[in-house]
Amino acid sequence: MSVDVEKLCSAAAAVRFDIQSLPEEARNHALMHAAELLESSADDILSANETDLSAARENGMSKGMLDRLTLTKDRIRQMADGIRVVVSLPDPLGEVLDEFDRPSGIHIKKVRVPLGVIGIIYESRPNVTADAFALTFKTGNCVVLKGGSDALYSNIAITAVLRKALSDCGIPEDAVVLIPSADREDTARFMQMREYIDVLIPRGSAGLIRAVVENSRIPVIETGSGNCHIYVDKDADIDMAVRIILNAKTQRIGVCNAAESLVVHREIEEKFLPVLAKAMKDAGVLLYADEESIAFLPGSEAATEEDFAREYLDLKMSVKVVGSTEEAIAHINRYHTRHSDCIITENRDAAALFLEKIDSACVYWNASTRFTDGFEFGFGAEIGISTQMLHARGPMGLKELTGYKYLIEGTGQVRA
Repeated sequence: MSVDVEKLCSAAAAVRFDIQSLPEEARNHALMHAAELLESSADDILSANETDLSAARENGMSKGMLDRLTLTKDRIRQMADGIRVVVSLPDPLGEVLDEFDRPSGIHIKKVRVPLGVIGIIYESRPNVTADAFALTFKTGNCVVLKGGSDALYSNIAITAVLRKALSDCGIPEDAVVLIPSADREDTARFMQMREYIDVLIPRGSAGLIRAVVENSRIPVIETGSGNCHIYVDKDADIDMAVRIILNAKTQRIGVCNAAESLVVHREIEEKFLPVLAKAMKDAGVLLYADEESIAFLPGSEAATEEDFAREYLDLKMSVKVVGSTEEAIAHINRYHTRHSDCIITENRDAAALFLEKIDSACVYWNASTRFTDGFEFGFGAEIGISTQMLHARGPMGLKELTGYKYLIEGTGQVRA
């Protein structure tokens, strides 16, 4: 069923200045109340989530995507705790970024301000609803949310709780607005609401992000799908490598910072790949191997060109053998999504080269790509992982949801 998208967007825009003018204490109080209400409303939220899950199972949703969609009492508690962490973070609004005097006598100050009304289009992760509200509201922004059809009832239930929390605190509910529709035409209309929405952030599959970038009239901050790579260098600690790869691939498979592609230096293929093969088999991971590595990986399948560029979101991983760190870098920069990539090595020079030359938002040395996360970075939560250069890159926390303006003070100066 279609909804009035313009009416919903205009409602958020109508209260933007009310929200921008709220003092930090009022914003934090409302957020704490929202966290409490989420936990106390867990049964209602889980009932709505089960409606979504039942439909998803009937439609044959993959295991990884089901994991993204699933809520539990523990995950709801984590959502609430994420809001509390956001409350504990310093308020970025009003921060002086620069301050200087000019020969004319004018005094110039550059300060952080809210972006305004932020639109977010996302897929089957209902926790995004609470994360997005916490981050945008803490920074004095309004938010208009358009979740995926798979999580429709979960998102409706969570948004109802958030709006009640605002109302209980005497704050306009329209600081957070959900477009409660499964109609793709409503998503298309949302992308045209430039009159009301200041910036649009897509979160989800490569197809969703591409559609938003190509069709939106609103400025877009592009968040990337995650074809994350791990390169095992010739000087890698094999036990460390297996431990990191297992964590990055299997700790949670349906997320954008899970590793999808493995690159291995030729000098260690004979001693490393059989150890990897056993660990991956035990973990239920199917490997798609190139011509050179397949001989050392019993039970693997031959990789195609598409496998090297694929975000599986499943217990699957591609494997490529290379002859040097430079070749690994070239392969990764060709096939990755500029999200998160890792080198495992005890060679400081190889690590330095990798860290410098890999063009990704987050580049790791001897650590799992699963750390690319706003909570792990100390941001409380994130609005998304930006893979572009403009405005923000990597996990987007509070500061990334602000812009700035110049405040100029004079004593009667006029320009000659």
